[in-house]
Amino acid sequence: MTWQDTYQKWVSYESLEEHLKLQLAEMKKSEEAIEDAFYKDLTFGTGGMRGMLGPGTNRMNIYTIRKAVEGLANYLIKHTTNPQGKGVAVSYDSRYMSKEFAIETAKVLGKHGIKSYVFSNLHPTPSLSYAVRHLGAAAGVMITASHNPPEYNGFKVYNEDGGQMPPAQAEQLIKEVNAVENELTIPYLPEHVLKEQGLLHWIGEEVDHAYLELVKRLSRWTTSEIEQPKELNIVFTPLHGTSHDLVLKGLRQIGFDAIHVVQEQAKPDPDFSTVDSPNPEEHQAFTMAMEQGLIYGADVLIGTDPDADRLGVAVKDSNGSYQVLTGNQLGILMLDYILAHSTEEDRKKGRLIKTIVTTEMGQAVASHYGVETINTLTGFKFIGEKIKQFESTGEKFLFGFEESYGYLAGDFVRDKDAVQAAVIACELAEYWKRKGKTLLEALEELYELHGYYLEDMLSLTLKGKDGAERIAKIMEHIRLAPFNEIAGLPVTLMEDYQSLERINMKSGTKETIQLPQENVLKFYLDKNSWVALRPSGTEPKVKYYFGVSSHSRIESERLLEQLKAEVNHRVHTILES
Repeated sequence: MTWQDTYQKWVSYESLEEHLKLQLAEMKKSEEAIEDAFYKDLTFGTGGMRGMLGPGTNRMNIYTIRKAVEGLANYLIKHTTNPQGKGVAVSYDSRYMSKEFAIETAKVLGKHGIKSYVFSNLHPTPSLSYAVRHLGAAAGVMITASHNPPEYNGFKVYNEDGGQMPPAQAEQLIKEVNAVENELTIPYLPEHVLKEQGLLHWIGEEVDHAYLELVKRLSRWTTSEIEQPKELNIVFTPLHGTSHDLVLKGLRQIGFDAIHVVQEQAKPDPDFSTVDSPNPEEHQAFTMAMEQGLIYGADVLIGTDPDADRLGVAVKDSNGSYQVLTGNQLGILMLDYILAHSTEEDRKKGRLIKTIVTTEMGQAVASHYGVETINTLTGFKFIGEKIKQFESTGEKFLFGFEESYGYLAGDFVRDKDAVQAAVIACELAEYWKRKGKTLLEALEELYELHGYYLEDMLSLTLKGKDGAERIAKIMEHIRLAPFNEIAGLPVTLMEDYQSLERINMKSGTKETIQLPQENVLKFYLDKNSWVALRPSGTEPKVKYYFGVSSHSRIESERLLEQLKAEVNHRVHTILES
């Protein structure tokens, strides 16, 4: 069918939801808007799907949700044991239509006789991951678009281990979703029938209690140390999302009481009305927290994204202003604290897991403590998959992180977890404060010991059908004509994760990369530097990652800026050609 045919199918469907009918009527004014909404089905990828809200097959609405759930139900019946008995855990964030989509999920699952465990109020992504494991569910669904703009929502699927599906499982699920022919006519059970038949269960506080007890056990403090008064002064913002209650409870149960919540951002708000972007990676998201930090004399500011899987931290610098730590910097501080307070036995069996675009300083710190590092592809699902493998290998998971503000220290959750990360970050800040140091000063000590590893990331947003084609053009061009040098530094090694080839640029020899396929290119340069390019799996962006290392901050900063400028120029040259 052409997009025009699909559009007519929707327009002529008499039972179409009323508000979607009104939006379709408004779209008649713009053929371009209609085409963008109908030219393809919303992509269901390895992590689920994410898109703008509205009518159309390329939008998030109850019909595209039903299609995704129909595919999930068929997948579970074919590929898992007793999904009807185990059920599916479902959670949702503060976005428009999130709770409605959660209920729609239960309605379609119920038609297949699969019960749903739905949180009675909005809850973070890590809560969903934990609930799947705690309840012994066959799968989990999280309704969220993470830190995307307000007009977005998403649908993420978790396997029975509580992690996002690895590629082999995801491919089977995607096949089932794509096999659903008509999203408008998928059968479902009304909510009252679900309740009558025992197919809808509301999750109360019991899951939170069990989760928080495990978060508390992550503390490196003794019982007496937890009971001691704390010196740390904290400002916390949930950025209008889901983390408010759990972060406060997590911090208070290990003795923190000087916690000042940014009240203007404490209440869930689907418009995220006080920020340009509800993303703690963006420094503007900390504006209000910084203002209140100065008022209260806070040592640290902590902020979580809407579904509370990412954590950002800002620290007061020597000038009295607040500096937002990068995801790599916070990860290194957490890693060093955890390994320094781990037993020798745990370190021998212990593993750090990080992604291929996360700082190489992680491996340097881990090696310092005798801990092995394992690299995975970008995406916490790969970290979760490795943790699962450790159950049979005898290896011990100590810490996992990625540069995009995702951290995990306890394996009772199998996705990044801003709640446990917030607790650990404040504990290590208290530790360093008692030593008379800020986190910035602690980080400087680590740089002096291991080298000045600096990283950065640039991204280019290219929306719509044309944007996707231009992103593909960038990656194809660089594959056909790889970089030989960048900013005067020769390329020594090229890794193509799509062809799974690692090429020595000097000798021309090749070896196979033992990881799943992904559309990523990584170039290793002289002077212990690297550059990687990767289209985002969840946003219309191509991202470029940079890493450098030297024994001088000034030298590392100079080299990093040269790499960024050179790659940015080359990418724009490709687009203009």
